[in-house]
Amino acid sequence: MRILLTGGCGFIGSAVIRHIINSTSHSILNIDAMTYAASASTVESVAANERYHFSKTDITDSDALNHLFESFRPHAVMHLAAESHVDRSIDGPSVFIQTNVVGTYTLLEATRKYWLTLDKIDRETFKFHHISTDEVFGALHPNDPPFTETTAYDPRSPYSASKAASDHLVRAWYHTYGLPTFVTNTTNNYGPWHFPEKLIPLVTLNAIEEKELPIYGTGENVRDWLFVEDHAEALVKAIEHGRAGETYAIGARQPRTNLHVVKTICTILDELSPSANGSRERLIRFVSDRPGHDFRYEIDPSHAEQELQWKAHHNFENGIRLTVQWYLQNRTWWETIRNTRYTGHRLGTTK
Repeated sequence: MRILLTGGCGFIGSAVIRHIINSTSHSILNIDAMTYAASASTVESVAANERYHFSKTDITDSDALNHLFESFRPHAVMHLAAESHVDRSIDGPSVFIQTNVVGTYTLLEATRKYWLTLDKIDRETFKFHHISTDEVFGALHPNDPPFTETTAYDPRSPYSASKAASDHLVRAWYHTYGLPTFVTNTTNNYGPWHFPEKLIPLVTLNAIEEKELPIYGTGENVRDWLFVEDHAEALVKAIEHGRAGETYAIGARQPRTNLHVVKTICTILDELSPSANGSRERLIRFVSDRPGHDFRYEIDPSHAEQELQWKAHHNFENGIRLTVQWYLQNRTWWETIRNTRYTGHRLGTTK
């Protein structure tokens, strides 16, 4: 299978590419605009493989997309390119509308134009897989059941609203034009190569350097944490076996409060890299909550587990240990990121 994948030098996209090259026979064309959170290092280990191809392209550039479709002739599209940081969306929503809404529309139209040129068999087997977030469903109260594929949309931030809009566009192109699209919604991801503005890498790096560990509010906000390599496997299962018109909610059944996450990181670092100054929990600082901070996200992945024959392999305790170890072993990468591109933009609590 030839797969055109957007956003492949980002955190989740690069994990998907590494999984495809290392564990399947599929070929990949990675389209990435290489914005601030993208890193060529994330796919360096597979970049020389003959099944890997790259184009520095913005998904809002319809002419460039048309050319890439014609030259690569994909059997499927995996759309991961997105602006994804809630705090950035609060301070500057326009780029989220441009990338997540206009970009998705432009990609859908380029895909539809190409799809209409295919013969009957290829049109019927073609797939457009849109990767989205659980944040489009809004927030859960403590005793609410987890999100499922049928949960009503209720986005609360410019980021989640822009992703909700893109989800609706993808489904509209299926119902109106017959383009064989489907959507996956996922919980918070974590793991190696995560850009340092998000909660887990930010706290890990601050703790390594013995800087303050800021936590919004009381730290009781709950997220369902999914190790990025487990998510990558699920997304590849989806492009291989997913059905047009479907939705798959992907999660790990690993809800944890933000405070628990931060304390776990401190405990692991105290074990792997002890500080002469004592436990790193001393660095925790509670700061003013952000506007519209959703209290809880959690997904019931039963449908995806059954339909895709997939289940997350890592529990949170194993996955977070692997993550902290990776940051300890890859200091050059994150120091370079912090020195050249990281702006210290708020705190970060999302994917």
